[in-house]
Parts: sequence; structure tokens; C-alpha cells
Amino acid sequence: MAYIISKRDGPHREEVAAKDFLQKNRSTINSLANHLTLGRWQALRNPKPPSQPEPSGKLWSTSPARPKELEPYVRISLNGRVVIADLASGRQLHFVGELRGSGRSRRFALATRENGIFDPLDDELYKVLIDLEGVSVPDETSEAQLEQVISNRLGLDAIARSIE
Repeated sequence: MAYIISKRDGPHREEVAAKDFLQKNRSTINSLANHLTLGRWQALRNPKPPSQPEPSGKLWSTSPARPKELEPYVRISLNGRVVIADLASGRQLHFVGELRGSGRSRRFALATRENGIFDPLDDELYKVLIDLEGVSVPDETSEAQLEQVISNRLGLDAIARSIE
């Protein structure tokens, strides 16, 4: 059998038959598609216009959001970072230093350029905490004591007590 392909104007017979078949069975196709998509097919084909709320004549006014006051406290994280964080948001406010070493040989290292920290403490915090450089912090009790000492020196002791 040989097929003769020739150029002619208009759609092919097969295309016309397929379009006719789809047109005649459109309602069945739509109901099947709606059933298979759990109703999303119909929702996509018939989008609801965005509804505007009914005007009630009342004027609503909301006050602008006030930024909350910071509630700083000292925190030693699981990876040994000693930071001053905000109690409400949990955001870090200052990086104070880190615990270096392992086990009983852990020591506190202030955030200074000499200790390899790129963003060192500002001068005020450094002067208050300089004598804590190298303090031994072998266990969790020592961590809690270090948190308390730093909190007391920075005037955060009232907030630190409210966390516990």
C-alpha cells in the first residue's frame, strides 16, 4: 500500500474527525475530568470573580505596629557559641565568644581578632569581659555560671533570672 502525500489547503480528514468526536463528547470528557481531579477541573474552567466585601459604612483604623523592646539575655548554644540574644524573637544581638576545646579542657574564648573572629566585640563589651578570656568551662554547671557572670556584668541579670 502506498500513501500519496500532497499539498492541499484546509485541515486533514483525520483532524476534522477528531475535532468532531471531541465536540460531540465534550460533556462526558468534562465530567470524567472533573471526577478524576476531585472537582478542580470545573473550578479551573469556571473561576469565581474576586468578591468585594460589602461596604458597611464603618471606618476601621489599626494602629501602626510598635517595635517591641529588646529583651537581651546570654545564651550558650549546643555548638559552643556564646551570644547575647533577644528573648522575644530569638535573634542574635551580639556574638560574645565561643567555647573551644572538648570535654574537661574547654575554655572560653572572647570574640577578638586574635582568636580568629572576623567581627570582634566592640570596645565597651571587650573591657567588661576581658578577664573571662581563657576561663575553664568543663561542664554544664560551669556553662550556667559563665552565663550568669556575663549577664551580671552586662546588666542583664534580671532577665536571665526570669528565663530560669
